Amino acid sequence: MKQTQPKKKTTVMPRILAGKTTVSSDPARKQRIQQYEMAVRLMREGKYEKAKASLQALLTSDVGEMVDRVRVHLTACQRQLEKNNITFHSPEEQYDYAISLLNTGNYEDAREQLQMILKEHPAADYAHYGLAVMYSLTGRAEDCLEQLSRAIELNSQNRIQARLDSDFQEMFDDPRFTELLYPEIL
Repeated sequence: MKQTQPKKKTTVMPRILAGKTTVSSDPARKQRIQQYEMAVRLMREGKYEKAKASLQALLTSDVGEMVDRVRVHLTACQRQLEKNNITFHSPEEQYDYAISLLNTGNYEDAREQLQMILKEHPAADYAHYGLAVMYSLTGRAEDCLEQLSRAIELNSQNRIQARLDSDFQEMFDDPRFTELLYPEIL
């Protein structure tokens, strides 16, 4: 009979590269990590200006292996800030931008742009029409009908356009939509 010996217990020690300090032994690194985490938290809250300042301060210090992550987040902050500073030469140009957002599925941003147009130009029938399309695509029938009604009231050509617009496909079975588009039949 073969006698088995009990297995020896071995302890696994964490690997540490020579010359590298661990996270717990470098208080300056801990502080940089906390500052980085705070900047990311600020970004999530939409406070891009504060996050940008924090990330820029990190870049001036020795961030070591975090430099790439800091730069990526800094670039994201800058893009968000630039997005908020978009200027348009005309409401029609802003409308084109809103429709491009709508076509890419950025409904919330498209809605904001269309509402900004209406804030400055309440009689912009095309902005009401754009909102009607967006509401149709997002399943908000009441809002769609309200905006489409206003667009038709401002420009009767919108009635004809809506009859042919496939973006209103979800609304075709709604009798209120039919009444709005085909009043001559009733």
